[in-house]
Amino acid sequence: MDLRWADGDFERLPGLARELVDRAPRLIFAQAPPAALALKAATSKIPIVFVVGLDPVSSGLVESLPRPRGNATGMTMLNPALGAKRLEILKELIPSATKIAMLLNPVSPDAVPEMQPIQDAAPGLGIDFQVTEASTQREIESTFYHFASHGTDAVLVGADPFYMDRRQAIAELAARLRIPAIYPFREFVAAGGLLSYGTSIAQTIRQAGQYAARILKGAKPSELPVQKPTRFQLVINTTAAKQLGVMVPPRLLADEVVD
Repeated sequence: MDLRWADGDFERLPGLARELVDRAPRLIFAQAPPAALALKAATSKIPIVFVVGLDPVSSGLVESLPRPRGNATGMTMLNPALGAKRLEILKELIPSATKIAMLLNPVSPDAVPEMQPIQDAAPGLGIDFQVTEASTQREIESTFYHFASHGTDAVLVGADPFYMDRRQAIAELAARLRIPAIYPFREFVAAGGLLSYGTSIAQTIRQAGQYAARILKGAKPSELPVQKPTRFQLVINTTAAKQLGVMVPPRLLADEVVD
C-alpha cells in the first residue's frame, strides 16, 4: 500500500493524485470529496473506491448511483442531507437557542450543498442562522472566540476532513468557551464533543473495503452501485453535557452514550 495525505491542504491533492496514478496501482481508495474529485480528474482508467459525504452524481464522480459507469464507485454518507436534522436536534436540546452558527470550510467542494438545507430549515425553527468560514487552525480558534463574544447559542460543525483531523482541538475549544456544538461524526464526541448525528465512518470504510476486494477479484466499478447509509446514529457525551450545564431531554434518545 502506498499512502498520500494532504493534511487538510486541498491544493496539494491534484499533485498527490498524479503521484499515485503514475505508480499505476491496481486500485486507489479516496476518503472525502476533495481527494475523490482530484483522483477522478487524474485518471479515467484506474479503479477508484471512494467514501464521500456529498452527492456523487451532482459532483461529477459518477453518472448515476445504481450504475456509476466510469472507473469510480463507493459510498456516500449523505452528510448534506443530514444538516437540517442536526439543526433540529440542536434546537430540541437547547430550546432557548435562537442564534445558531455553522463552522464551514470554504475551500471544501461540499460546503455549499451541506449548508443550504440548514439555511432553508432555520427560519421555520425560529433560528437566526449564520455561517462562519474557517480553513486554518488559527481561523477555527478566532471563530470560536467570535462565537463566545457575540452571544452565539450553539454551533454546527461542518462535515469536513480538515475539521475531522482537528476534532480534539475543536472539541476542547467548544468546552473551554462553553459553546454547545453538534458534530457530524461520533469521533468528535469521543474526543470530548457534546453530541453528533450521522453515519458510522468505521462501517462505511469497511463497506468500501469490501468493494475494493470485489474489484481486485475482477468486478468492474462501473457495475457496482454507489451505496447509501441505512442507519444514522445519535451519540451524546454526558460528561460534556454536565460541564456545559445542558440537560438532555428524555425524548432525545441516543443510540450511544459516551461518558
